[in-house]
Formats: sequence, C-alpha cells, structure tokens
Amino acid sequence: MVNKPDWLEANGVDDIYSVSGCISKDFADYINFWKHNGYWFFDSPEVIAQVAREHSIDLAGTRMFYYEVYKQEFDDAKKQWCPYDSDRSFTTNIRAPKKRFLQDSI
Repeated sequence: MVNKPDWLEANGVDDIYSVSGCISKDFADYINFWKHNGYWFFDSPEVIAQVAREHSIDLAGTRMFYYEVYKQEFDDAKKQWCPYDSDRSFTTNIRAPKKRFLQDSI
C-alpha cells in the first residue's frame, strides 16, 4: 500500500493497493525465482513465505491480498470482451483463503 501519488487525479482516493510494481513496490524481483503461477502471481501465501525464507527477504509490513480473475478481459482496440486465462506453460493451483472479503471496485 502506498499513499496516492500527487500525479494521480482521483478525488477521494487516499491509498493505492496495486498488483504492479509501477506504484506499489514488489516485495522482491520475484519473477526470477520461478515460483509464480500462470497468472504471474502466487498460488498461496505459503509459496511467498517459502521464497522469502530461501532468499532472506524480510516480509515485515507486507500486506497480502487475494484476487479473483474474470475469464474475460476488455480489449480496447477491438472494443469487445475477449477470453482471458492463465499462461498454460505454468502450473496454476491457486489455494483460495478460508475467509474472503469482497471489496467493491470503482
């Protein structure tokens, strides 16, 4: 989580929870560890903890989130919804958390 950058014109937004490294900082350059799944994320918090232990990465202050993916994405160029799925060259075996909280999106 980071505070809203000054350049982002979004009244009412205070904090940003981003899954990309362009606003929020990644906990590590995790792609190089090759433990991610076909969505380029992790299947469970335990996998992240294992990577952190193996590479002496401090996770103090880290907040983890569980995201669900829609099976379609909007293609701006085509102006239509298109199928979306994981990269099948990676094993994807996501473990859903026991408790989930729905957060409305804007």
